Amino acid sequence: MNRKEARKKAEALVAQMTLEEAAGQLSYQAPAIERLGVPAYNWWNEALHGVARAGMATMFPQAIGLGAMFDPDLLQQLGDVAATEGRAKYNAAFRHGDHDIYKGLTFWSPNINIFRDPRWGRGQETFGEDPYLTEQNGCAYVRGLQGSGDTMKAAACAKHFAVHSGPEALRHEFNAVASEKDMAETYLPAFEALVKDAHVESVMGAYNRTNGEPCCASEKLMKKLRGEWGFEGHFVSDCWAIRDFHEGHHVTDNAIQSAAMAINAGCDLNCGCTYCNLMIAIGIGLIKEETVRECAVRLFTTRYMLGILGEKTEYDGISYDVVECDAHLAKADEAARKACVLLKNDGLLPLNPDKIKTLGVIGPNADSRRALVGNYHGSSSRYITVQEGLQDALAGKVRVLCAEGCHLYEDKMSNLAQEKDDRMSEALEVAENSDAVVLVVGLDETIEGEQGDTGNPYGSDDKLNLLLPPSQRRLMDQVLAVGKPTVICLLAGSAIDLADAGEKADAILLGWYPGARGGKTIADILLGKVSPSGKLPVTFYYNAQLQEMPEFTDYSMKGRTYRYFAGKPLYPFGYGLTYGDVSVCKAEAKEEDGRVLVNVTVRNDGSRDTEDVVQLYCQNEGSAYAPLNPRLCGFQRVFVPAGQEKQLTIIVDGKRFLVVNDQGQRVEDGNVVLYANVGQCDERTRELTGKKGIKIQL
Repeated sequence: MNRKEARKKAEALVAQMTLEEAAGQLSYQAPAIERLGVPAYNWWNEALHGVARAGMATMFPQAIGLGAMFDPDLLQQLGDVAATEGRAKYNAAFRHGDHDIYKGLTFWSPNINIFRDPRWGRGQETFGEDPYLTEQNGCAYVRGLQGSGDTMKAAACAKHFAVHSGPEALRHEFNAVASEKDMAETYLPAFEALVKDAHVESVMGAYNRTNGEPCCASEKLMKKLRGEWGFEGHFVSDCWAIRDFHEGHHVTDNAIQSAAMAINAGCDLNCGCTYCNLMIAIGIGLIKEETVRECAVRLFTTRYMLGILGEKTEYDGISYDVVECDAHLAKADEAARKACVLLKNDGLLPLNPDKIKTLGVIGPNADSRRALVGNYHGSSSRYITVQEGLQDALAGKVRVLCAEGCHLYEDKMSNLAQEKDDRMSEALEVAENSDAVVLVVGLDETIEGEQGDTGNPYGSDDKLNLLLPPSQRRLMDQVLAVGKPTVICLLAGSAIDLADAGEKADAILLGWYPGARGGKTIADILLGKVSPSGKLPVTFYYNAQLQEMPEFTDYSMKGRTYRYFAGKPLYPFGYGLTYGDVSVCKAEAKEEDGRVLVNVTVRNDGSRDTEDVVQLYCQNEGSAYAPLNPRLCGFQRVFVPAGQEKQLTIIVDGKRFLVVNDQGQRVEDGNVVLYANVGQCDERTRELTGKKGIKIQL
């Protein structure tokens, strides 16, 4: 059912409701209206990387890992997997009369905020630090979730609108100040694309204020959203964000005023309880009846488009047996393979089982399920940790010795043990008796995530620095001092500086939070069954460089992300090694109908077949408005067999060559040049990869 038809039906239905009934529908826990045949509906559901918080589901890598794939086509397929399983679970719950939270078809995903500061705990939920990469991935995931059939398969949500990326501890009271240039160049493009190009069905407002206005009641943001961009879907508050108006931001005096402020600005749906005051606000003249009814119409338009008000749809027959089916698990495995980023390899990888009799697997994340899943995750009927993946792959061939080594962040494992490092001797014994060591370290949702998240009992938050906890640093240093060939496998959702350990290790593989069965995929990569091919969607900084960056609360882009960072990063945005040796050997561009077609030839001079990611960056030389460094404007994955060449064409829309002036306007300025490489064409990438790339003059 198209929007016009759905809205007409919604208008007719809402017209039959009393004002109180209509107002009651604006809560995320919408009650049934039995006399009109309207069932209860809970709007709150999550699908950040697979259906979350609703029992069993196929779990993909955390969103930051999905960003590292540089593969929107696969991301769209993953969105379809999530929507299919969401339909199956909705159908099953509905048959049993279950209308509880996390059972609906309105998924509050994806998170398209910009990961501007490496300390942000929720950065793992995003697709990275680049507006263009975020836009491409966000649109793909929305298209996958919503589908292209006569009925919307599921409703996606672009969040958190807008200018939201920490600090977590201040989000309920914080005012994010951003210039017109930074708004137009960094913080808003992905939202605009999801509205205009992917037709996302809902948008969620952020907790914070932006330039003085609470995001869930910002006249300026709403004017842009519904006016300039033509958004026709529904707007939802972040959970209990409207309560922050009077308790945190102090822009209103009480809940009645807060409810009125939000709904009058265009917030249709309240995730929270502040809209229980709507009838009081109407009674004292703060809200008009037609405002309430219009919000209800928009919400019922979405429900009609989903076909969940008694209509028959093409999705009613999706049965529960699609949940965690082989085809969906295969897609999750493919995503994990493409997400892993090889940061360093001095020749140790891939490990050769024929030359190893005993492999040591050490570290607090080696056998950790939490380190597989990130946050906003579902449950899996089976988990495969890195330790289990290696044990399964090497069974009958190589002896695998295991040791936890240390707690994730505490100084000791046992309460009655010595003051610290009570598991160190076991780890050293394992290392001494092994031919090679896989050292699995990192973070998990208990120490990196959303502060006070209702689904996270561990109280995680932003990071204080870019180093691993002291317990893990001591473990790495002492195990590496044993002198055995060692690969560090890092499971984390953000930039980490491994410090001296990173220099001493023979190899470093970044697995992110790879999904419930990601340990098998990581084992496959370590043992050479597949080549790693992921690329960093964020800059990895040296920990000391935090002192050079602006304050966490400063939303100016100066000095942040690869586009404006003037220093030498630890690992640059777009970087990632493979087991092959792919380089761009030829690149030419021609303009055609407002676009630029870039024909690229790549060659694999290595001995291993591999995928890689060709990346295009543009710069406006001589422009005072261009970012400090060239910016991503195109990319494409390509499979290149050993010793062979491949040709591909990447199409770049002409609007990518515009720059943003201080008034937030996109203008032509400077001399446009392009760079083609399997990473950036910056000095650090050349230093790490030996790949110079090719400069193209337009």
